[in-house]
Amino acid sequence: MNHRERFLRVFEFKEVDRVPDYEFGYWDETIDRWHKEGLPQHLHTNQDVEKFFGLEGWDTIEFIPVRMGLWPPPPSKVIREYDDKEVVRDGLGGMYIRKKYTSSIPQYIKPPLKNRDDWERIRRFFDPETPGRIPLDWDEMKEIYRERDYPLGIFVGSLYGWLRNLMGVKGISLAFYKDPDWVAEMMDTLVELWIKLIGRVLRDVKVDFAAWWEDMCYNRGPLISVRLFEEFMVPRYKKVTQVLKEYGVWINILDSDGKIDALVPGWLEAGINCMFPIEAKYTDPIELRRRYGRKVLLMGGVNKLALIEGPKAIDKELNRLAPLIEEGGYIPMVDHRVPPDVSLSNYIYYLKVKRKIIGRTDAPPIILEK
Repeated sequence: MNHRERFLRVFEFKEVDRVPDYEFGYWDETIDRWHKEGLPQHLHTNQDVEKFFGLEGWDTIEFIPVRMGLWPPPPSKVIREYDDKEVVRDGLGGMYIRKKYTSSIPQYIKPPLKNRDDWERIRRFFDPETPGRIPLDWDEMKEIYRERDYPLGIFVGSLYGWLRNLMGVKGISLAFYKDPDWVAEMMDTLVELWIKLIGRVLRDVKVDFAAWWEDMCYNRGPLISVRLFEEFMVPRYKKVTQVLKEYGVWINILDSDGKIDALVPGWLEAGINCMFPIEAKYTDPIELRRRYGRKVLLMGGVNKLALIEGPKAIDKELNRLAPLIEEGGYIPMVDHRVPPDVSLSNYIYYLKVKRKIIGRTDAPPIILEK
């Protein structure tokens, strides 16, 4: 079987020669640590490291290069530097602090989207007619995609996550309370953008899945109420997934960290059916399958804490998940980027054990520097 066949057959609960061998990637600090433990020094990016380990590369899996979000990219500018941080103007009217040398989420000190006036200034970046959203060489690319033997996806976007990034958690929470019509208007703008672009590209190329990003949960549950989620987001998701379905796309992969349990029913109702990366400390993939059966597809779910502890914990975690792998509809991988607490030897041990369980025998040898 080729890569594309394996991907589709796993999610169709059909027999495969082996399960795809994906991982979610690594923090920069993890790669820095591993350099001291034998990882070749010339490997720096996630793509470098995934290729070295012989992974099939979920982090680099191919997506149609259509611009579904802010476009064109607003010009950011560093306006001040101190210690290991820098202050950046984001080009949208906002300002944030980011660390220079470590992987971290930028901290906004002035969000760009605070009121309707800001929205009128920013909404032009979500215009579906802006040139450049679809590549100029699209006619050539679509011919190449038709002959592929690997899975191809389309990234859709985020209803809550993108607006939260622009407004901050407090800002969007207050907007739901004070001006829900404005929140609905912003979300409708995103839905209109996505539907128009989906129609333009999927009439030319059949893709295998759609991907979404909605980091809207923390370790105790969602950042908004289930009622607001079901009122504002579920119907709008449905509009998009119905269009995707018209073009033969039925796998919708949703990336959200934290404890997602309360939102899973709404996502499934909306046609978003694959949960990823399933942070096992907060949400158990086995419990999701028990509750929702084959309605839910799963990616991730290997508790990163087991990799920190070592071989015995790794064996226990992978043996726990083995029946889920056997049943199908599940591709195991670490439940987020591998943190720097994980030693290189523990990670290599994890890959070897996982590959036995998923049936992979053709992985290249891992050769470390002395």
